[in-house]
Amino acid sequence: MDLIEVLPTLHVLRFPVGAACLWRDGDELTLIDSGTAGAAPEIEEVLEGRLRRIVLTHWHEDHTGSAACLAARHGAEVVAHRLEAPVIRGEAAGAPPVLEEFEIPIRAAVPVLPPAPPCRVDREAADGDVLGFGGGAVVVAVPGHTDGSIAVHLPGPGVLFTGDAVANVGRTALGVFNTDRARAVESLHRLAALEADTAVFGHGDPVVHGAAAALRAAAAATR
Repeated sequence: MDLIEVLPTLHVLRFPVGAACLWRDGDELTLIDSGTAGAAPEIEEVLEGRLRRIVLTHWHEDHTGSAACLAARHGAEVVAHRLEAPVIRGEAAGAPPVLEEFEIPIRAAVPVLPPAPPCRVDREAADGDVLGFGGGAVVVAVPGHTDGSIAVHLPGPGVLFTGDAVANVGRTALGVFNTDRARAVESLHRLAALEADTAVFGHGDPVVHGAAAALRAAAAATR
């Protein structure tokens, strides 16, 4: 795991596949996504404070894999969109992606990940809900990657957690492996309309300054 300081209050925890983000409010910590199964010990090494909540942007294994373990050990509240909750709990299967032709070799190169253990979801969030961190974190529904994908926007500090709705691997662009590309494009355009100076992604490098411009450029290039 690589630990990247984006802001004094924000670190990205980068794994071989995917990433998690750690936000600090004093001694209270919020984890956005949880890496793959087995990543909990590495995450715990950098927890300096109380893990208050875990926000899951969607159900995929590289985002939910260590959530159950961390939630049980630390008593953290688990938050996810209501459409993702049954999959995260292990009550339903998630829909597979509909791959674009260019995505087929990319998908083939991704290693097989261990399944995510079922995890309780304590709060089923909806679009516009405000979570108690970062001065008021707004849940933004961004369907398309999965039906219940969410981003999280912190208007005060100008930070955006995109999940896999957007990636920044070489350039800021629509995320890959979507279940519904048309809805994913709509979600990208929605995120591009937000005011954010800093953006962090499920895959790729953070944009520390000028995130809104990068997102607008990505949206303008994507139809």
